[in-house]
Amino acid sequence: MSGFSAAWLALREPHDLRARNRDVLEAVVTAFASQISLNVADIGCGTGSTHRAVSPHLPPGQRWRLYDNDLSLLARVASRADVVTVPLDLSHDLEGALDGAVDLVATSALLDLVSAEWLERFATEIAARGLPVYAALSYDGRVELDPADSLDDKVVAAVNAHQRTDKGFGAALGPLAAQTAIERFEQLGYVVVQGPSDWVFRPSDREIQTETLTGWAAAAREIGKLPLGELAGWLKRRSDWIAAGRSTIRVGHVDFFARPIGKR
Repeated sequence: MSGFSAAWLALREPHDLRARNRDVLEAVVTAFASQISLNVADIGCGTGSTHRAVSPHLPPGQRWRLYDNDLSLLARVASRADVVTVPLDLSHDLEGALDGAVDLVATSALLDLVSAEWLERFATEIAARGLPVYAALSYDGRVELDPADSLDDKVVAAVNAHQRTDKGFGAALGPLAAQTAIERFEQLGYVVVQGPSDWVFRPSDREIQTETLTGWAAAAREIGKLPLGELAGWLKRRSDWIAAGRSTIRVGHVDFFARPIGKR
């Protein structure tokens, strides 16, 4: 699995929290409102941001198992009586995270990293167990940049192409992941509530704008379809707009909650 630094995850967490779709989260909350206890498997947990975002909205008797292959990120998960961290290679050992007592599968910012084959396995194994799944913050390829620059479309196209490269699960679905997952769960007999969960970076959000654009420039450079001089000029112009307090960015994401028909 492609790694993310703890610093980047910490920087994006408040923006993720603000972006989560309220209607989708409310569907999750409503589904479990009558339960006294709840067992949650958090797949690709990072430092535990999904637990921090979602647990305050669920019944108090919660038990979370947090799975990730990055030991350094797991080490940063806050120690709590209701949380167990489990090192797991999700590319090969997914079933180990779904077995046992599980009432809800949760994941955030993961599905756009996985391959079509892995996503099929994910959906099939979840459906075989009759489990509901809450998947948040899957990047869907939509980007709005203001002010506009003549190179924006080419850079975003290169970024979206990079999103389709191997992130540790095979060739990634990237921007196609959320819709592919939603359609597959519907085919498997699930009811799906979905909605946008876009990042909206305001002019004051300078640090995450800078980190995001720098990351995009690096991704575009790896794809190799843009002259380096043009790419450097694009990043310089956009960085100047950030410094001047003129830049806003919207990055499209999708949340969904899928549950088997007739359950919960």
